[in-house]
Amino acid sequence: MNKTADFSLLFVVFIWGVTFVMVQNALSFLDPFTFNAVRFFMAFVFLLIPYLLTLHKKGINGSKGLFKAGFHIGVWLFLGYGLQTIGLNYTTPAKTGFITGLSVVMVPVFSLLLLKHRLSRNTIIGVAAATIGLYLMTFADRSNLNIGDLLVFLCAISFAMQIITTAKYAKTLPALPLTLIQVSTVSLLSFVSAFIFKENHSVIFSSEVMLQKDVWTALLVTAALATAFAFFAQTFFQAYTTPTRVALIFSMEPVFAAISSYILIGEKLTSASIIGCAFIFLGMIFAELPVKKKKPVTQGFS
Repeated sequence: MNKTADFSLLFVVFIWGVTFVMVQNALSFLDPFTFNAVRFFMAFVFLLIPYLLTLHKKGINGSKGLFKAGFHIGVWLFLGYGLQTIGLNYTTPAKTGFITGLSVVMVPVFSLLLLKHRLSRNTIIGVAAATIGLYLMTFADRSNLNIGDLLVFLCAISFAMQIITTAKYAKTLPALPLTLIQVSTVSLLSFVSAFIFKENHSVIFSSEVMLQKDVWTALLVTAALATAFAFFAQTFFQAYTTPTRVALIFSMEPVFAAISSYILIGEKLTSASIIGCAFIFLGMIFAELPVKKKKPVTQGFS
């Protein structure tokens, strides 16, 4: 199951990486909080259908722990996506993917401090390699840093905490209702934020937006694949792996973001970025290598 979990999470990361460009295009017509509110509400509907279809078999889980856990994860998810989507207004899709990937550095630290998870030697080396790769891809040219990069860095902290909290609850709570509560929390908080910051979320019904194919394509793809499917898969499969391993797999997101940015909008990659991609990939592979156990030393008697 571990390998299935790893490959499934890698596919999730691929989806996230290739949707950066789509989200940035949609933000030309929708403000960030409105986009996230609609996206996560649509994802809630997509997840609600299979939940209702299987409800008669499993019954209703009214545990207070379930709602508390889902809300807890959802708050971190809201902060992560809110900061990331706003940051996309000021920086590029590739840089957003790179900086978001810095959560790979934070998760092992948070995991050690909050969950008391010890790290293997291979995992530490893998994290170090991924960190070098992210440094090369993100901070090789400091002159390009801006407010968008700072917002996305704060988003990386939020995503790291989302991984940690998911690891805390995924092993004991059912994945589908837990994911439903997560995405509904993000949608609700995004709607509230749109009102607080006086963003006109009703613009979604304007003729200008209704006729924009890019907006609805971005909403449908991100809601169905990058949200409903992706977070259900993360919640389900994270029960079979560790937070640090998940973070290392998620460090491939900037690689996919860079490749898709290059293919779709012609965003150029520097040599440092290409080398950084290689370091991230090698770090993830190295962390997957099994740790050799030391053979016990036996003493003979003459």
